[in-house]
Parts: sequence; structure tokens; C-alpha cells
Amino acid sequence: MSDVAVSLLMLDTAMTTKANRFNSTVSVDEYLAETNVLFYLSDAVTQLLEHKEEYTQFGVIRYFAEYFSSVKNSNHVLFREFNYIKATPHNRASFIRVFWRCYRQIGKSGDLLSMLEYRSLLQLLCPDFPVETVQSAARIVLMDDAIDFLMSFSDFLFAFQLQFYYQEFLDSVLVIYQDLLSGKSPNTVIVPTSTSMEQLPPVAAKENDKEGQQQDGVDPSTLAECIDALCDRFKHSFPPRSCMREILDQVDKISYYSFLMSLAKHDTINHNIGALPNKSELLIDPEMDQELDKLISQISVSPGSNSSGSAVGGLKEVQKKASPRRNIHHRRKMEVESDGSTEETDSSEN
Repeated sequence: MSDVAVSLLMLDTAMTTKANRFNSTVSVDEYLAETNVLFYLSDAVTQLLEHKEEYTQFGVIRYFAEYFSSVKNSNHVLFREFNYIKATPHNRASFIRVFWRCYRQIGKSGDLLSMLEYRSLLQLLCPDFPVETVQSAARIVLMDDAIDFLMSFSDFLFAFQLQFYYQEFLDSVLVIYQDLLSGKSPNTVIVPTSTSMEQLPPVAAKENDKEGQQQDGVDPSTLAECIDALCDRFKHSFPPRSCMREILDQVDKISYYSFLMSLAKHDTINHNIGALPNKSELLIDPEMDQELDKLISQISVSPGSNSSGSAVGGLKEVQKKASPRRNIHHRRKMEVESDGSTEETDSSEN
């Protein structure tokens, strides 16, 4: 079996948790839509054509094998454009995981950062990452208060995970919430569809009525009824209905941001997305710690090195290893400069 076939098989196995390829009730079109295989094939070919001279020097088969291996290992989103990282649920979850692994040390050190500082960190991984998404995540943490307050890494991370992964759904819930808050009855509330939400400006969630948001909230049972109707017709990802119902059943009144904060903290939501470990293990990553310690020790014993820049340099090297395109470029360069050897070990992908 070729390397490409092996990589495609691994990708297929990793991305078919909902659509069972052996289930005769799932049509071919449904299966392809669920796994987004055609999207990744299209992107792989596009990348190959754009960098044809570089990739063909070490083999097209190897290129496709590395591309799909990086997708399977969630290393494919680093330094890619925002439209790519938000294109599929797998890409979104992969980016959330990359963000956590790259900046986990901030949580371990206990540093508090502002919204603008988190935006800068995100833009180091995705240069065109929009500020509106970061602002929305900050509003979840700060309950829509002034977003220039400092936030812990763990608080921001779980809020960002919810906002980024379920962004279209949350924007739709906000439209419903504002209608209920304005006094509309459930029968007159317009439940948005995926198509109608895509037509709204990207800052729709930001430009809300803050005076109304500061009121006590809305009736949770009415909101739950409208959310159920939304889920019935929504095409994008949305949180498990049981989690939303559980949160809404526990209160007499609920505001939009208190609802989102409860969702962000819910263990089932975190498990459903599958990008982050449990909260108790959020700052524990033995594999990354070992990799970082190894890099720091190598830098500290090299000629002309100094201790002040070692940790930062080591962290940057770890971050660079996560990019599939950089891996491919780097490997090609190493092969051209070497004595003919084509083997290179990358333990971080195993």
C-alpha cells in the first residue's frame, strides 16, 4: 500500500466518528460531506500547483502522504489563512489544539493577558485572524463588560474554543435572544437559518444592544424552545442539545453571555469538540514538556547561547514543527543540502 493510501486511510478513520462508512443508510454524498475529504483533496492539489517546483523535486507521492498525515495529526492549520482554518470542524478543532499547545506555558506561569495580547498570539499562528472573534471570546469571559480587562489563559481558552468552533450557531442564538429581549413572543421570533446568518456582516455579534444585554435576561424555557427549532434546521455544528437544556433548566432567567459562559465551562462541550484535555489536565503535556526541555538543553550547550533567550527560542522551534507546509519546505531544503539521504525523523508527529 502506498504512502498516500495509508495517509488517506488514517484520515478516513480519524474523521468518521459520525458518518459510518459501512452504514448502508449513509449515502456517498452524505459521507463525503461529513468527512470533508473532497475539501482536503482540493486544497492538497491547489497547494501542489502553487508550489509545484518545490514539491515535485522530492516527489508528488511523498507530498500527498505528508499533507494527509499532517491533516490527520492536526498539524495542517498553522500559518494558514483564516478562511482555511475555519472551513471544517476538524480544522477549527485542530487550530484550537495548536493554540493551546503553543501557549500553554502562559497558563502554567499564571500570567493574565488582555484581549489585544491574545489577538496578537492568535495572529502569530494565523496572520489574518479577525479581531471580532477574539472580542467575542473576551465578552464571554468578562460577561460583556469592558473587554480591556485581563484574563487568565484557561478562561480565555475555553471561551475561545466555544466561540470559534460554534461561531455561526452562537450568532444565530444572539439574534433569537435579542428578539426575545425586545419583547417579541416565541411565535413571532424569527429563527435564523444557516444561510441567513451567512449573509449578516461579520460584526453582527459585536454590535448588539448593550443596554438590553445588561437586563436580567430572558425566560430560559422560551429560549430553549427557540434553540430547539434552530437546531432542527441548522447546517453548521452546534453544542449538544442535552447540554444546553441542562443549563437552561437550572435558572429562572438567563442572559446571553451567562448562557455562553456556562457552555464554555461544560465538560461535555469540551469532550464533544475533542481539541482540549479536561480542565484538570489543561496545563499538563508531558510530550511537549519533554520536547521543550530537549530544545532548551540543546540551545544552552551550543556555542554563543545565553540562558535568557533559550526558552523563547525553544518554544518557537516547537511551534514551527507544527506546520505541514514548513515541514515540507524544510525537508526539501535539508535533502538538497545533504549527501543524498532522504530520511528525517520528526518525533513530534508520532
